[in-house]
Amino acid sequence: MSLSLPELIDPSNAALLVVDVQNYYCHPDLASKWEDYSQCAPALANVHRLIAEARRIGVPVIYLRNWHEDCTDSPAWASRGGRDTIGLRANTWESDWYEVEPAPGEPIINKHRYSGFHDTRLDAVLHTFQRKSVIMTGVATNVCVESTARDAVFHDYFMVFSSDATATSNGQRMHQATLDNMRLHFGLVAATNDILGIWAGLPAGQPALTGAV
Repeated sequence: MSLSLPELIDPSNAALLVVDVQNYYCHPDLASKWEDYSQCAPALANVHRLIAEARRIGVPVIYLRNWHEDCTDSPAWASRGGRDTIGLRANTWESDWYEVEPAPGEPIINKHRYSGFHDTRLDAVLHTFQRKSVIMTGVATNVCVESTARDAVFHDYFMVFSSDATATSNGQRMHQATLDNMRLHFGLVAATNDILGIWAGLPAGQPALTGAV
């Protein structure tokens, strides 16, 4: 079954996932450690726009964060290679949110691997909210956002991948490669303005659930 963008992002169907908007990845003081920081600020501006409108029309906003601890760092995980071999440590300044703040009742998902579905409560939260589709935002496009998007489809959710509310430190080539792959094999790719243009005509709504989740 193929659904249109308006159907996928309807407030009764969708949840907005905000992935890893944390100091370690987004704070300008750490920009020198990344290959290409230029995508971050424009993407985060669009993340803020999507969060504000999602809240207005009652689309649940769910925050995911890297939250690595010694007890979850297996030898295989710690030896996987790359520039971030140990991962973002829990309860540090680096793990704090960067310019976003979950509101009361907006769930926080602590994850120990790239995917937000791996050994977390994300699937249970989405089922509790009775969501059928997820809208992907955050960083990094080609790592945690992509991994979570893939797993969303594997868990039988429809998936919308934001083309300009996601960013990666690996440059535009990697960003575009993920967008191409998402479009070809996993779901819809949509710009922030496309999403907001549909939401703009909708009345204000209540969150799917009230109270902390």
